[in-house]
Amino acid sequence: MSQFCTIDTPMLASLSREARALPRKRKNHNFHASEKAVCHRLLNAIEPDSYIPPHRHLSSDKDETILVLAGRIGVLAFDDKGIVTMRRIMAPASGTVGVNIPAGVFHSMVALEPGSVFFESKAGPYEPLKPEEKAPWAPAEDAFGANDYLAFMADFFRP
Repeated sequence: MSQFCTIDTPMLASLSREARALPRKRKNHNFHASEKAVCHRLLNAIEPDSYIPPHRHLSSDKDETILVLAGRIGVLAFDDKGIVTMRRIMAPASGTVGVNIPAGVFHSMVALEPGSVFFESKAGPYEPLKPEEKAPWAPAEDAFGANDYLAFMADFFRP
């Protein structure tokens, strides 16, 4: 059974500190009890130098809802060839705080300032990305060119 948990500013700040200390510059805090849970709910702290490779979830029940709780995050959607089809900046103090990403849509996120944290919800159970869910036109997280691709994505949000 899950414990009662308050999501507050100190919790978000603590999660961000943990993310800054990790090599990938991001840290999850799961509210679901296991990877087999039918609904996955989590906080995800992400720093500006964290690269999330564009990906999609092909299962029709894997829509993904993102709500930004701290900082600023840019969200990109891509077509099958890697052309950006949508970009949004989300921040708690702005008029846009979240997005629902339909299953099958290639997407990624970029932290636009330190201390960015979002809440994510999607159907479980957890399944590792299949090759056809990874964007063939973008480098993998550890691959040569990943930092350049992160910079390319971040450029969509510069004035």
